[in-house]
Amino acid sequence: MLINRSDMLELTRRMNDSRANLVRVAGAYMDEEGYVDGTFNTFFQNLHGEEKKRTLEIAKAIPFSRTNEELKAFRTPEIQPGSVWQLLNALKECELKNDAMLLNLYEYIGENYPADSAYVIYMYYGIYDIITKAKDNTFLDESTEIYRYLILAMCPLGKDQNPGKPFAGFLYPAMTDRSSDPNHVNVYCEDGNARAFEAMKGILKL
Repeated sequence: MLINRSDMLELTRRMNDSRANLVRVAGAYMDEEGYVDGTFNTFFQNLHGEEKKRTLEIAKAIPFSRTNEELKAFRTPEIQPGSVWQLLNALKECELKNDAMLLNLYEYIGENYPADSAYVIYMYYGIYDIITKAKDNTFLDESTEIYRYLILAMCPLGKDQNPGKPFAGFLYPAMTDRSSDPNHVNVYCEDGNARAFEAMKGILKL
């Protein structure tokens, strides 16, 4: 299935300082061996200045990437007890407020992603009120659906411990035809790297 670029642009247009639809951001610093070296978890609006700007740009990098090249849609498997998909859905339902479940996710990624240097995981919970569109593509002042989503971004760490551009991540559930699509996940890999896509597909059991 191909991703509609306009869906991604609509989502990223709402990711700015004045009207960000991001609610919470959590994450972990991972060492080169995949072990957790520190975690964070806060409301997005508690961030300020350069930290808020940097955190916002990392989130936007996933849906704003090159559609169907760096960002590709994959069908999600049937949810099994104890699976990563059960964990992701539980994290969405609790709005990232459960640190124990988040730690399970970080450790799972650390065990399964073949990184060769330190990196940081960012996990976002967002809510987007999808507004009704008229036939002439103008927006009406009424809601069609509340889209609740997760964005995961994995970024390299520089010598100053500041994150670089994401090299992998995903948007879940996918947004398809301006609606939540839990049957698909949009997986991101920088420059459309085939080996990175295979690694992410392995983690997500796609």
